[in-house]
Amino acid sequence: MTTSIMNISIASRLAHTGEYYFSRKLRELAALNAAGANIISLGIGSPDLPPHPSVIEALTQAAAQPNAHGYQSYQGTPTLRGAMAGFYQRHYGVALDPATEILPLLGSKEGLMHIGMTFLEAGDVVLIPNPGYPTYRAVAEICGAEVREYDLTEAQGWLPDLEALAETDLSRVKLMLVNYPHMPTGTAADLPFLTRLVAFAKAHGILLVHDNPYGFILNETPPVSLLAVPGAREVAIELNSLSKSHNMAGWRVGMLVGRADILADVLRFKSNMDSGMFLPVQQAAMAALALGEDWFAALNATYRSRRELVLELLRALGCAPAPGQTGLFIWAAVPASFTDGYALSDAVLAEARVFLTPGGIFGSNGLGYIRASLCQPEALLREALARVENWCLVRSA
Repeated sequence: MTTSIMNISIASRLAHTGEYYFSRKLRELAALNAAGANIISLGIGSPDLPPHPSVIEALTQAAAQPNAHGYQSYQGTPTLRGAMAGFYQRHYGVALDPATEILPLLGSKEGLMHIGMTFLEAGDVVLIPNPGYPTYRAVAEICGAEVREYDLTEAQGWLPDLEALAETDLSRVKLMLVNYPHMPTGTAADLPFLTRLVAFAKAHGILLVHDNPYGFILNETPPVSLLAVPGAREVAIELNSLSKSHNMAGWRVGMLVGRADILADVLRFKSNMDSGMFLPVQQAAMAALALGEDWFAALNATYRSRRELVLELLRALGCAPAPGQTGLFIWAAVPASFTDGYALSDAVLAEARVFLTPGGIFGSNGLGYIRASLCQPEALLREALARVENWCLVRSA
């Protein structure tokens, strides 16, 4: 007896969207390690450090309560939204109504898809940065919108040329995704630039979606919210996250903040997709949001020490990191001896057993660059440096 296999075609919305790069790459690295390769990965920005002890304590105490395990509000508890509002007021000087202008998320990546599914459809155009977070493109494509890249280049300081953009046809542009401090380049944006960005969005009727998870890591200036710009709330919403700033990447705690009517629209979609954040995680997030400047000072002291080792590793490879970068990564131009970041990444992985992210995964303007994460302890970074230095010696012999 033969059994027929039913062929199920995938939806057309996935026609141009492949599996996320790091999903594939982590599987490849796991296979190499299973075969005994012992790869040191400087790829993804998943903090290896734990959250503050008070955060763990809040989680465990709440989880021990018998009434903590049911479904939760789709908008989070009022106390969590109040803690998020307090965080924005203290750190950004931005006043938010916790009842209507804050929407807790199961991570800001989820929020990107919620925003796309709420506002985008066929015929709409989305402006995304090149280079930029690959999920921006995936969201637009899955939602059926047209992707239009705006160039970010080293010559332009990794900021968009708003004047040049204004000379193009923007009539169908509905959303513009922006991300400062920028990943992958580590570029920070100041209030004067953000002010010009808001004016650009107003002039062309574009909703700005600002993805802002990196402002507290290795930033030598106070973190900035786009909503601090006068009038920004008319044309902008902002995503934020505890993943990087509070070492809570796996906890999936994010937020969307901004105009009440826009957040209400997003909630219409979100409420059909999840059943609220686990209450003990909400309690833990409140503890994290209450941490003071000493938390960030200690966190950044660790990352500064790591940064020096990663810079030494990149320079040993002949790469040229730009100064003044913020965030959990170092972005560096690859030497002329390699055709692009993919070639360098492949060579270092195969021969030195160290993984660096090729800049090309973030867009064509990243082809000549490499990105290295700071999310490994110093002992492993020293080992990675030694492997790279030994490999360079062998290559030059």
